[in-house]
Amino acid sequence: MKKSKTLWRISVATTLEAEDAVAELLEAVLGESPSSYFDLEHQASLVSAYCQQPGPPAPGVRGKIRDGLTCIQNCGLNTGSGKITIEHVKPEDWAESWKRHFKPIEIGRSLLIKPSWSRRRPKKDQAVVILDPGLSFGTGQHPTTSFCLREVANYAEKGTVRSFLDIGTGSGILAIAAAKLHYQPIFAFDFDPESVRVARTNAKINGVIKKIRLTQEDATRLRLRPAKRHDLVCANLISNVLVAERKRIIAQLNKGGTLVLAGILKTEFEMVRTAFVTLGWELVGTEVRNEWQSGSFRSEKKD
Repeated sequence: MKKSKTLWRISVATTLEAEDAVAELLEAVLGESPSSYFDLEHQASLVSAYCQQPGPPAPGVRGKIRDGLTCIQNCGLNTGSGKITIEHVKPEDWAESWKRHFKPIEIGRSLLIKPSWSRRRPKKDQAVVILDPGLSFGTGQHPTTSFCLREVANYAEKGTVRSFLDIGTGSGILAIAAAKLHYQPIFAFDFDPESVRVARTNAKINGVIKKIRLTQEDATRLRLRPAKRHDLVCANLISNVLVAERKRIIAQLNKGGTLVLAGILKTEFEMVRTAFVTLGWELVGTEVRNEWQSGSFRSEKKD
């Protein structure tokens, strides 16, 4: 008889600084998309991948992960304890583990991000975004995502209906929040087709799928003279892409618009800031949290 498959969780305890690199390592070793949880209280990250197979993962898996962690450390990233855990989990245990860790998040006065199982009630006039963690990228926990969410909420509180573009939408959280806060129109795209699929699912759950145009696109192919421009643009991308495609990104903004840049290591932020300043954009707000720095920019040109 064929053995039935079992759900296995392979986890690595690390730091927020090395979270993305560790996630890429697990995906390369296991062939499965990992998920990450950041514990705000203890300032620690847990990156986990789930796979189904009859028996435990091959003994060599642990060694490959250790070797990969060594390479990450040699690149200058602090991997923290790097503790590797391989354990059998029941599907219901997997779901319950997220419920224990993922808590509602308030973004200013106007926005509440919460999982579907939370009974937390919004305050008066507070919009609610329902988002469950898992294989989607972006739950509001990461410093770069939370900065973008606050900027989206801040401009909504000014009472002006604004158009919005989300470059690198991931889970769709920014676009969904914008829809809940009455931005219009809203465009969002990602290079990864799986992210687009997840974003569409999340938009449907939140009842805003008809308010967002979600597509699979490549930031390196954005038009320099687009047919539509936007009042607020969020680009949560790696630093090299932000710098290389800065002219294409800037071209998507209306005159007087605001550009929010995130996904930047604080050691690389000055490089990104300089690249946009040389094109006439001024840094008007920034935040540093752990190893990450994000910023908002406005054009210095008085149009």
